[in-house]
Amino acid sequence: MIKLSVVSPVYKAEKMVEMLVCRNVAALSSIPDIDYEIILVNDGSPDNSWTEILRQCRLNTRVKGVNLSRNFGQHYAITAGLSYASGEWIVVMDCDLQDRPEEIPNLYAKAQEGYDSVLAQRIQRSHGWFKRLGSKCFYKVFSYLTETKQDASVANFGIYNRKVIDAVLSMGDAMRYFPTQIQWVGFKRAYLPIQHDERAEGKSTYNLSRLFRLAFDTIISFSDKPMRLMVQMGLLVTLAAFIVGIVFIVRYCMGLIEVMGFASLIISLWLLGGIIISLIGIVGIYLSKLFEKAKDRPTFIVNEKCNFD
Repeated sequence: MIKLSVVSPVYKAEKMVEMLVCRNVAALSSIPDIDYEIILVNDGSPDNSWTEILRQCRLNTRVKGVNLSRNFGQHYAITAGLSYASGEWIVVMDCDLQDRPEEIPNLYAKAQEGYDSVLAQRIQRSHGWFKRLGSKCFYKVFSYLTETKQDASVANFGIYNRKVIDAVLSMGDAMRYFPTQIQWVGFKRAYLPIQHDERAEGKSTYNLSRLFRLAFDTIISFSDKPMRLMVQMGLLVTLAAFIVGIVFIVRYCMGLIEVMGFASLIISLWLLGGIIISLIGIVGIYLSKLFEKAKDRPTFIVNEKCNFD
């Protein structure tokens, strides 16, 4: 019996938990010769999501619940679920049912062709145009800054071999972002086009501010290119200042300059001051990340569990 684990972070989804479990059970039961478990991680949800998870655990012992002590964030909740998953294959999916559980047998079948990871590729995304545009821009910038190839159609949904998940869990990064961690660890990977559904209930809790913060933290945590770009900018400004200085000296020797310009002096000071402040700010951000890492706090704290031996 090959055991398959499904891990879903849950936040403000009390009305979706039952449907999530039912559709997962139906999809997993259609795969022959496997045992499975469904791990639902309550990420400090302020509604009754944990109560609903406990109810599903009582109805089906294959459903297992993990309740975090507070809201840590989606990717930290995924890490918590992965830490408790015991399957040889692990499926990661969101709880809003935009990731269709009915695609799990297809992902599993593709993985049996010899792949360590099969990532669900959302060819037609059901998100609004603004979120699609923002996601596309983020991945283009992220690809450039990290010098890697990132696909905006791929998110958390996919199936992963045990060794891939063990490699992800071994990463000691204080900042967790599951899709990038999967890209970083490597292994043999495939992509499977899937249907992407509308959200089953409510609205996404990722507003513009949270998306921007996630994008910023992810770029800073996985790339040092912003610092290298600032160094290059500093060298270019220095070169430009050197050339302008030579031009002014030549013009002065030729008698073409009678009074040195006050405006050019102020502009130069402001430009150099802005560059220096920006550079110090970027260095400070990286130092703050080192400070977070040095504190070595746990990435998540579990309050209680259900149906784990």
